[in-house]
Formats: sequence, structure tokens, C-alpha cells
Amino acid sequence: MRTNQRLAQLWLDALATELGAAAGTINTYTDDLNCYLTWLSEKSLGLDDVGLEQVRDYIAGLDQRGYAGSTIARRITVVRNLHRFLIDEELGSRDPTSTMPAMKRPRKLPFVLSIAETEALLETAHRLAADPSVGLYRQAGYARRAALFETLYASGMRISEALSLLSDAAPPGTRMLLVRGKGDKQRLVPLHDRAIEAITHWQKLARTYSGGAPSPWLFHSVRNGSKALTRQAALLEIKEAAVAAGLASPERVSPHVLRHAFATHMHSGGTDLRVLQELLGHAGIETTQIYTHLDTSRLHHMVRDLHPLNDGQETGVPVQS
Repeated sequence: MRTNQRLAQLWLDALATELGAAAGTINTYTDDLNCYLTWLSEKSLGLDDVGLEQVRDYIAGLDQRGYAGSTIARRITVVRNLHRFLIDEELGSRDPTSTMPAMKRPRKLPFVLSIAETEALLETAHRLAADPSVGLYRQAGYARRAALFETLYASGMRISEALSLLSDAAPPGTRMLLVRGKGDKQRLVPLHDRAIEAITHWQKLARTYSGGAPSPWLFHSVRNGSKALTRQAALLEIKEAAVAAGLASPERVSPHVLRHAFATHMHSGGTDLRVLQELLGHAGIETTQIYTHLDTSRLHHMVRDLHPLNDGQETGVPVQS
């Protein structure tokens, strides 16, 4: 119906102009909105004709068509926000979702390396970085890899934050780095001795290869110091290192996995959740709380797999995967 489309477009326009939604968000919501509008058209319903029963029918139809839970949850959010907008703008007379309970999205736990797996990854990177027989160019590349991995694991910073670090970010004696994170917010993150030593080794080899030519970036191309290391290159390097280290699931290893490893291992060691939130640069504590679930999940697995009375059987304790 044309009226439905016109009202829906008003909501999209408001998202873009008043709330400043990103183009990608608008495109996703447009697809979700078109799904809802198509369903309304098939039922010959106007937006103001919709009641709670019709919304439930729409959700049931999405489920029957095999959509993922996350997709259904997002499409419900679109329906809620559209009808609330119409009420707020006095373009509708009722909100059919006002009494509908929120749909809980299943919590997806991130993939995390154990301490032993993390050490194997780092040791493999250091071993290659210490081998001059591969030639100066390759050794410098391996040294950069070791320095990057150590920095990510020591600090828990995002890969985008690490790749934007300037060359003078970690002078000798540094114990904390000033990082510019999401929303241009700054925070201090820690560095340990092994990370500092790895950075020093990488910078020494890089200067030797380039003949002393300076670079504006801490992590940069070996051949061209004016170019920062790319996310794609960092991803390829950590997957290659994961294979060399003999990790069980190298295809799941990424730079972000080292951030998860930092957070999980720090929390397991007793770091306060609020402190961890500050170190990770999370806007809200609810994001950081995922690591409490990771700890619980690991404990359940340990009971299931290692308890002497379990005899290889399930414990009956629910395990999140």
C-alpha cells in the first residue's frame, strides 16, 4: 500500500537526518522494513490496522521461513521502532507492540584461546623473529608480527587501534600506551616487558632494512614505511602463525581473538570487571560482562571433561557453546 510505504519512508528519513544513522544501518533497516511492508500488503493491512495478533503472525511467518534468530530479532526491532515513531509523530493511533515482551537474542560467546594456545602462538612468532637465516626482509616481517601479537595480548586493544599507533607510541621505558578508541575516546592500556622488547626488536630490524628511514607508524610495511600495516595483512599473518603453532582451529583465529584472550585471562586472574571495562574501552559494563559468561562456560567444560567421577558423561550442567 502506498500509504504504508510513505509512512515507512518518513521513519527512514528520520533515522538518517535526526539520529544520524549510518548508511549501512539504513540499508539493513530498509531490507527489514520492506519485508514487513510486503507482508502487510499480502494481508491487505494498513499500518494503523495492525494489532498484537498480526505482529505475532508476522513473527511466526519469519520463523517458519527459517530466518536466524538474530535476523528475526532485528526485524522485530524495526517493527517496534516504526510503530513507536508513528505514535510519537501522531501519524498512528496505536502501537501494537507496546505490550509485547522483548525478544531475547541468544548470547553468542566469542572464540577464545586458552593460555597455553596463546603462548604457543606467541612463541612461534618469536622463534621466527629470532631467525636471521630467513633474510633481513622476512625476519623484519616476523619481528613485526611478534611485536603486534604481543601488543594486542598485553593491552587488549582493538586491531584498528594498534594499527593506528604512531612510531613514537612506545618509547623505551614505556609501561602504558595512550590509545584512541571508538568515538575518539582516549584511554591508557598496559604493556609488559616482553611486548616492549618485541617492539624494540621490530623497530631495530625495520630501521636496518630501510637504512634508517623513519616511519610515521609503529606497525608499517617493511618495504615502505610510509604505509601502515593493513587489517587484511594482520589477519593473514595471525592465521599463518596459528597454523605454524599447530592450533586446533586456525581458521577461527584473528587479531580480535587476542583481545578476547587478554580479557578472559585477565578476568580469570581476578581483574575487576570495571577495571577490565576501562582497559577494553567498552562504553557500558554489559559488553564486558560477556567475559563472566566465558569463565562460567569454561568451568562447565572442565567439570564435564576432567571430573574423575564424570566418566566421560554429561554432568547435567548447562554448557554455553
